Amino acid sequence: MTNCINQTGVNATQWGWKVDPSTVNYDEAAIKNALLQLDTSCYLVSNNGQVGLSQQAVASEQGGEGFLDVIAYTAPFTSDNFGDRRFSEAHGAKHAYHGGAMANGIASVELVIALGKAGYLCSFGAAGLVKSRVEQSIQQIQAALPNGPYAVNLIHSPSEPALEQSNVDLFLQYKVRTVEASAFLKLTPQIVQYRVAGLSKNADGSINIANRVIAKISRTEVATKFMEPAPQKMLDALVEKGLITAEQAQLATQVPMADDITAEADSGGHTDNRPFITLLPSILTLREEIQDKYNYDPPLRVGVGGGLGTPTAVLAAFVMGAAYIVTGSVNQACFQAGASEHTRQLLAQTQTTDVIMAPAADMFEMGVKLQVIKRGTLFAMRAQKLYELYSNYDSIEAIPAEDREKIEKQIFRRNLDDVWAETESFFNERDPAQIERANGNPKRKMALIFRWYLGLSSRWSNVGEEGREMDYQIWAGPSLGAFNAWVKGTALEDYTKRDAVEVAEHMLSGAAFLYRVQNLKGQGFEFSSALSHYVPGKLV
Repeated sequence: MTNCINQTGVNATQWGWKVDPSTVNYDEAAIKNALLQLDTSCYLVSNNGQVGLSQQAVASEQGGEGFLDVIAYTAPFTSDNFGDRRFSEAHGAKHAYHGGAMANGIASVELVIALGKAGYLCSFGAAGLVKSRVEQSIQQIQAALPNGPYAVNLIHSPSEPALEQSNVDLFLQYKVRTVEASAFLKLTPQIVQYRVAGLSKNADGSINIANRVIAKISRTEVATKFMEPAPQKMLDALVEKGLITAEQAQLATQVPMADDITAEADSGGHTDNRPFITLLPSILTLREEIQDKYNYDPPLRVGVGGGLGTPTAVLAAFVMGAAYIVTGSVNQACFQAGASEHTRQLLAQTQTTDVIMAPAADMFEMGVKLQVIKRGTLFAMRAQKLYELYSNYDSIEAIPAEDREKIEKQIFRRNLDDVWAETESFFNERDPAQIERANGNPKRKMALIFRWYLGLSSRWSNVGEEGREMDYQIWAGPSLGAFNAWVKGTALEDYTKRDAVEVAEHMLSGAAFLYRVQNLKGQGFEFSSALSHYVPGKLV
């Protein structure tokens, strides 16, 4: 029989335990099955030069004649052992795993409820949705998860502060206790109001933080703002407006703006494309500096998202010190996500190289980009063409007739005057200030017209707009390609059966299995490829 475990002679030691030879397995499948039983101990022994595994051992003095010495050992290690338990406790979850927000309801009510019922925190993707849709979704989630866990996304809207405010008003009205703040370039009165309005003093004098904030960031300068207390100037203005009390403003000087900081690496949507292997350590170092300065109790927690598409990546994140992990792209292809079947089919075929950066609708004028897939859609190329026109001309009228005709036929499929009329109607209901700012400002008017296409393209993808498939804006990071490669040939390859809960369980269980294998490798053993690789199948 070919050995599936070989002793390298490095670091292997005797543990003072012995194993009955009759309990030892040498078969590769039996050994792997034992290692997959994450809540049991595993003991390696050598018998006539062949390494085997047992799940039973006794102290050396209790071993009978012929018993074998234990030469390596790995303790029980389940998915519950990963991360910071305080994250799970704070959010009422079972695992240090967070299903991140995906805008326009892609992180759907169904996704939040499914993960929540299984003990995983998930954020509803409220960004980009009208107030009535957000309100209805909150009601549905709270009815299904009265005790949580769940969160709702609050995305920074620099060009639409009224939209940001209306969402905060909803969160306070419905007592949404956890908000995932994303795409923030700086603190705004809205996020400060939400945080501080939930502060009160306990009977023992400690501070009760009712409104928790998970801040998703990719830059240290932004992370600093969420790790420190709210700025006094903003607190004073909110007190003056009667949005928070003077006592709450005073308490706010003693707590950070966020409980949890997610280091957002190379993710789908808004991203700086930074690998988590470099981003996470810098944010952890910053956390230590600020924690030492303010001595928060409980201390700040730092998690990571972006680039997590396999158990190997998940294990790497936790070993590097992440308090929790955040997944996004891998959930979008699951049947609970608010994406059309055509989009989910494209996502399930995505490879690591099938992603590209394209102009973002919500920060179009600022030149901010987000990550989308390029397989099966021309959105990125067409959106970039619009941004080039915006950069080169000061008004719609200044665009050369040939270029205008081309974008009207190929991109908008209608006259730009008609697009502007529809844009006016939309913003007069949603945020009239946007139209007021555009009146007399041709450049601003052009931006709103171009944002019509960028904004609708993601909606077309979600609802499966027929005839607009080549315009679908589909957010995803390269981690989705890694996930697809990992699940190829397994039940999870079929996008119609991809269950977000099952994905989460395999990601964590796979990481725990790999941790046990690496533990034994570190004691001087090497494993066959099949034995050291986790393939998603039926969970033990």
